[in-house]
Amino acid sequence: MLVKTYNQNGEETGKTLLPKAIFEVKLNSDLVHQVVRSQMANQRQGTVHTKTRSEVRGGGKKPWRQKGTGRARHASIRSPLWRGGGIVFGPTKNKVYKQKINKKMARKALFMVLSAKAKEEELLVLDHWKMAEAKTKIAAQVIRNLRSKAANFKKGSFLFILPQKDEKLVRATRNLADVETIEARNVNAWKLLSFPNLLLTKETISTFKDLFLSAVEDERETTEKEI
Repeated sequence: MLVKTYNQNGEETGKTLLPKAIFEVKLNSDLVHQVVRSQMANQRQGTVHTKTRSEVRGGGKKPWRQKGTGRARHASIRSPLWRGGGIVFGPTKNKVYKQKINKKMARKALFMVLSAKAKEEELLVLDHWKMAEAKTKIAAQVIRNLRSKAANFKKGSFLFILPQKDEKLVRATRNLADVETIEARNVNAWKLLSFPNLLLTKETISTFKDLFLSAVEDERETTEKEI
């Protein structure tokens, strides 16, 4: 697949060939749904906690004697029936939300989402992005150039996938509400689907090849040896 390539002024400079193994994968919506659900679940911290009657403070003494008062019998003021007592069936920090997902499945879902983004023209390729200094004003101007001149740059926020960590670029864009940066090695299907646009450079595509295609080749060789 050939996609248009732009520079920081928003001008078209040519076309870039996207690797077929990453950007032309047939979509399996069930697989993507399963992977994204697991990735969302794994983000949950599970810090919400309600105290049961055994954790609530106080209640060591019986509120009144068992018989003879005419009132209902009670053993503790920390019973769930009492105001300020324990909570029954409330959320607890003991619950584990994590869902295991195989690396192959996660990688395949990532390829599918990248392929869908490329097909729907929600992916923009820059020849490079270089900044002499970390200035938000400069980064905002580059984004305005792309929005005004790049035809397939849709409205809304976008995810800028960096080939490796770039401290200047991160500092320049972190105060922009519609921009978020992420390193290529940390990208996943859920993160990609959270943004209407993807922005990456030619170097990012090369990083994808090194990160993912080499892993696929290693797995293939291992499988062939086992057979």
